[in-house]
Amino acid sequence: MARTPTTTPEPAAPSREDEVLIREIDEAVREDALMAFMRNHGLKVLGVVSLGVAALGGYMVWDHFAEQKLERQSETLISALDYATQNDFRTASEKVDPLLAEGNSAGAQAAARFVQAGAAIETGDMAKATSLYKAIAADADAPPALRDLARIRDVSLNYDTMKPADVIAELSPLAQAGSPWFGSAGELVAMAQLDAGNRPAAGKLFAAIAKDEDQPETLRSRARQMAGLLGVD
Repeated sequence: MARTPTTTPEPAAPSREDEVLIREIDEAVREDALMAFMRNHGLKVLGVVSLGVAALGGYMVWDHFAEQKLERQSETLISALDYATQNDFRTASEKVDPLLAEGNSAGAQAAARFVQAGAAIETGDMAKATSLYKAIAADADAPPALRDLARIRDVSLNYDTMKPADVIAELSPLAQAGSPWFGSAGELVAMAQLDAGNRPAAGKLFAAIAKDEDQPETLRSRARQMAGLLGVD
């Protein structure tokens, strides 16, 4: 006789009381695991969290005072420039003295030296201006743009006492198309090439400056005239 097939009854769904009990057991297990972890590693976790909070707080305090310090430095420079525009160069130079103290940013120190160098030129102290420009150019922490500008200002100030070869060696890296100082440095290098008797190199450089639409029109006009005199179209 064939047996009557039987079906396995599906397990009954857990009652609401069972669900609550399972949830409570699960939470108890999680709590026990957390307590065990805290017993074994709690001090380490607390230390890491404390260090993180302290570091965040320290950064926020540092950022606040750093911003205030930058604002004070900017105000000092603006005040000095105001005196310079009134032809009171002595006061302008004295105003930026505090920015040269240790602890100020390299950018602020370089800007202060530029103000003092300009004041020295206006009062006829070329030696002091030269030493200040050289100090900026030699400061590895100063912004590269300011260091390059100081090199150009130094050569421009002392061009008549320098050998053409020295001018070319000093400024040729800046007298390249695409350089932000191409026009200023290029004009000095071209003049040095001309003084050295290298007319083709001078004419080529003057022509390149004249064609560069990013340069001031007065500079391009001078370069165009020089290139024409040297037979370069």
